[in-house]
Amino acid sequence: MKQYLKLFDFSQKVNYKTEVLSGLTVAIALVPEAVAFALIAGLSPLVGLYAAFVMGLVTSVFGGRPGMISGATGAVAVVIVTLANSHGVEYVFATVVLAGIIQALAGALRLGTLMRLVPLPVVYGFVNGLAIIIFMSQLDQFKDPSGNWLTGNALYIILGLVVLTMLIIWGLPKITKAFPASLAAILVVFGIVVVFGIDTKTVGDIASIKGGFPPFHIPDIPFTLETLTLIFPYAAIVAGVGLIESLLTLELIDEITETRGRTNKEAAAQGLANIASGLFSGMGGCAMLGQSLINISNGARARLSGIIASVALLIFIMFGAPLIEKLPMAALTGLMIMVAIGTFEWVSLKVLDKYPKSDIIVMVIVILVTVFLHNLALAVLIGVVISALVYAWGNAKRIRARKRIDEKGIKHYEIYGPLFFGSIKMFNEKFDVLNDPKEIIIDFRESRIVDMSAIEAVNKLTERYHKVDKKVYITNLSSASHKLLIKADKMINVNVLE
Repeated sequence: MKQYLKLFDFSQKVNYKTEVLSGLTVAIALVPEAVAFALIAGLSPLVGLYAAFVMGLVTSVFGGRPGMISGATGAVAVVIVTLANSHGVEYVFATVVLAGIIQALAGALRLGTLMRLVPLPVVYGFVNGLAIIIFMSQLDQFKDPSGNWLTGNALYIILGLVVLTMLIIWGLPKITKAFPASLAAILVVFGIVVVFGIDTKTVGDIASIKGGFPPFHIPDIPFTLETLTLIFPYAAIVAGVGLIESLLTLELIDEITETRGRTNKEAAAQGLANIASGLFSGMGGCAMLGQSLINISNGARARLSGIIASVALLIFIMFGAPLIEKLPMAALTGLMIMVAIGTFEWVSLKVLDKYPKSDIIVMVIVILVTVFLHNLALAVLIGVVISALVYAWGNAKRIRARKRIDEKGIKHYEIYGPLFFGSIKMFNEKFDVLNDPKEIIIDFRESRIVDMSAIEAVNKLTERYHKVDKKVYITNLSSASHKLLIKADKMINVNVLE
């Protein structure tokens, strides 16, 4: 029983009013995005809404970051659109289930801790790029069905309502925090539109959200090796994109709330949620940065807000569709623009002159890939690879050698800096094989042999000395370096001086 209470955070101090109101706000904000992402993927709006319900509920209960919201996302929609168009929705469901299995395995194998390898410039680039995407996606609300920009009264009406929404969200917390500003803004704008009979775009103009409880069924596909070969690449990408976006969102929420989430638990929960989503007619998804920030900015910190958001979304689908479809898109647009403004890491602009140029380049590249390719996994991967190469290049230039000859005529090379594939060339340039005395000692007290390339470099160096009848001794190896040499004993021939 205690574990059950702990799971739902009831054993901790929870502001139930804040959690419930914030959950309702998030549920409203989930509707247009879930519908939009489903349409992007070429699927029925209900497939996106069902995914938002299932993903949100499962991750809120079992996830590693209370207060974080998951649902159908654009990152996943972009991946599965080709599969949906070419093979149909049943293959999408199967792909989502397989992606969930991959994510659950990643959580079980504790691969979530790999997020520690993502450097800050990559995180800034990811967050800023996502903020730009959120903002740009709202611009469609200022266009007519033909794709042309609104003009005249139609433009002035939606601009006025959007600005009013933003002003309420910005100003209300300065007066009182007893009621979520985002929900207040939506209700006020909705009231103005209804009372004055203002003709403006509503949620119902996008698509109908009316439906029943998500139907359970096994994906109707042939369970063959050919099918697995077809869906596995999509599933692997969905799993990777989902984990990266979810765990980066988790880190951002950690930073805002000054608490610590559990990455591996979140990875496993995302996997379980995607499995359930695929089995309950959903398109899958991952953590949603925008909705998570809405929830956190409202003051929600427990699992209850996410549970309320998911249940409320299901109630909207089953019973409240006529009312929710009347909500003005202007209110939701203003809300998401404020989310974009709050998401952007403005501090990254203030300290540009203090960052190394390489970090700035990495951040800009991640932003550009995120914005123009809408591929968050690729953006993060490119950023991490470039950062790793910059780090390797910097370490490659740090290797040094202090040289001296003792009273016995033995020459000592005291090596400083790591010896790895990037520093081998500079390492070899430190030695004067032909002019050195008959015996030399290479001291690794301030260095480490890091990889097989370094071992091979040491081996080739000793071979060069042996060819001219000179002895080489290696001393003061770290335990890790010593183990590497022992493992490679049959491959190389060096003298280790204990």
